[in-house]
Amino acid sequence: MHQLNVLILGPNSFISTLNELKPFLKFNSLTDISDNNHDIILFHSDILNDIEKKNYIINSKSLKVCAFKKKLKNDFDASLELPVTLKEINSIIENISAKNIFSKNSSIQLKNYSLNKNEKKLIKSNEFIILTEKEIQLLELLLKKNKPVSKDKILSNVWNYSSSADTHTVETHIYRLRKKIFDKFMDENFILNDKNGYYL
Repeated sequence: MHQLNVLILGPNSFISTLNELKPFLKFNSLTDISDNNHDIILFHSDILNDIEKKNYIINSKSLKVCAFKKKLKNDFDASLELPVTLKEINSIIENISAKNIFSKNSSIQLKNYSLNKNEKKLIKSNEFIILTEKEIQLLELLLKKNKPVSKDKILSNVWNYSSSADTHTVETHIYRLRKKIFDKFMDENFILNDKNGYYL
C-alpha cells in the first residue's frame, strides 16, 4: 500500500504543530489545498467557519477526519478530540484508510446487482440471496474476464481442478446459481453462455 497523503487544514497553530510532528507521522502531510493528490483531509473544526474551505471539505471525495475541542455533530468519517496524542493521530488515519479499503473490496457491482462479499449476499432492490464462497469466486472470475470463460478455465480458477478432470461441477454450480437468482429475482439472463463459455 502506498503511503497515505493527508491534507492538513486549520488554524496556523494546528498546521505548525502537525508540521513539527512530521518526522513521527506515518503519512505524508500536505498543506496546499490546491494539491488534489490526497487520500484524507485532516482538519481542525475552526476551519469550518471559512465557507470556501468548508465547501471544499464537504465536496471532496477524500476521507475526512475532524479534529475538535468542542464536540460537534458531523457526518465526517472520523473525529479526534483535542488535545490528542501522536499515537492517536497515526492510529485514526490508518484505521479509516483500512476500513475504506476493506469496504471497497467487499462490495462489487454486477450488472444491476450489488455483491457484498462480507455478508455473501447478492442484492437488488432491497432483496437478496445468500451465496456460497464458490459462487462468489465464480462471479468474480466472470466479472474480471469480461468475456466468455470456458468450463476448463472456471474449473482450474475456482476449483483448482485440471481441465482433463471429467466433472460436471461447473454446470451443476451454474445451474444451481441460475435457479437461485431466477427464484428470487425472476432474472433468466444473469449468467449467459455461448460456445466460448459463460459470461455475465
